[in-house]
Amino acid sequence: MLTIVAFVVALGILIAVHEYGHYRVAVACGVKVLRFSVGFGKALVRWQPKNQKNGQETEFVIGLFPLGGYVKMLDEREGPVDSRERHLAFNNQSLRKRAAIVAAGPVANLLLAIFLYALVNWVGVQEPQPVLASPVAGSVAAKAGLQGGERIEQAGFADGELEPIQSFSELHWLLTRGALDGRDVRLSYSPRPGVALRDVVLDMSSLGAREADAQLMRKVGILGPWTRPLIGEVVAGGAAEKAGLQKDDKVLAIGSTPVVDGQQLRQLIRAGGENLWRIERSGKVLELPVKPVQEKDAEGKPVGRINAFVGEPPAMVDVRYGVFEGLYKGVVRTWEVSVLSLNMMGKMLIGQASLKNLSGPLTIADYAGKSANMGLTQYLVFLALISVSLGVLNLLPIPVLDGGHLMYYLWEGVTGKSVSDAWMERLQRGGLVLLVMMMSVAFWNDGSRYIPQLFG
Repeated sequence: MLTIVAFVVALGILIAVHEYGHYRVAVACGVKVLRFSVGFGKALVRWQPKNQKNGQETEFVIGLFPLGGYVKMLDEREGPVDSRERHLAFNNQSLRKRAAIVAAGPVANLLLAIFLYALVNWVGVQEPQPVLASPVAGSVAAKAGLQGGERIEQAGFADGELEPIQSFSELHWLLTRGALDGRDVRLSYSPRPGVALRDVVLDMSSLGAREADAQLMRKVGILGPWTRPLIGEVVAGGAAEKAGLQKDDKVLAIGSTPVVDGQQLRQLIRAGGENLWRIERSGKVLELPVKPVQEKDAEGKPVGRINAFVGEPPAMVDVRYGVFEGLYKGVVRTWEVSVLSLNMMGKMLIGQASLKNLSGPLTIADYAGKSANMGLTQYLVFLALISVSLGVLNLLPIPVLDGGHLMYYLWEGVTGKSVSDAWMERLQRGGLVLLVMMMSVAFWNDGSRYIPQLFG
């Protein structure tokens, strides 16, 4: 239920903001707006404010199906217009005004993202400290010599400047960008307190990343922050309880392999197989035979599980910024997400990135529910991310999207002539076909992700 509510609320907010951008600029440019609708189909609610700007008689509507919205303006191309109102029609406005009205929707989404990121920065959020867990064997991090326990003080792309790192999520975002862009990342870290800083370069360009999936970060090797190898809550009847494990047991070794942190412990459990565990409980060292249960992960691969929470919660830090710094970081994050989105779309177009990166409503709904369950700040970050994606997508030069109309206006500005009706019809059809193809791929990806989980 939370997933559905979070998804509908997210769609409602993002669509309303997008359409409000069109509406607000249209009114400012003197265009008569006939209807402002969030959602399609049967009107659930409709109203008409009494105190509207002169010449405006806008009807506001909330439709039954929330997958979109529109702003209907007075336009001679869509129906007859009274001669006394011709100056209020969209098609009779200057090129500059028409372009501003069309661009206002995507721009509104990008401004919303900036505000949401800034709001999270101002309010503050508890984040894991940037201390690395044990790297995955054979990963980029492991090959670079990282062992786990390193505290990252500064990081950045190898060809740029290093910036202070306050939290693990900030580091994770940098690593994700580096992996997807094929840009090496330089880390400046402290091996332990009191030891001079050291630098290491992660060879991200060797990954050839095509898809932003769970396996990407496994290839990088940095999956999470450092935690002590403790056993948390134990599920009744599970493998951990059957083996005699208890909450707060500290795992010292599995077989002949010493265990140094929670991440390594999780990897050893995933590898499966019965082993003799050496644990510390209330100051005493015990040995217990533990046999993980074999289950399938999200990709259908067999992994070991012990039905217990593994690793204590990581050490946290309160990340909070002042008014101007928080706003600046909101602008920077919006820019970074926009550039990354455009790069991925470009790579998908030329075959350098997988089409599996396209996500549909099921994936968005899933992330909406998960982020809402994690708390308000995580839900706001999710809203900001989707708002950026919506803004960037609508600016693409695809007919039927806002960017397609801006493409028409660019042609008009360069040649002095508007696109002919015949060419407009051809381009609109082509754009619609392309959009349907993109939606089909997104729905297919959703189905391949979630249908096996429902029936497997």
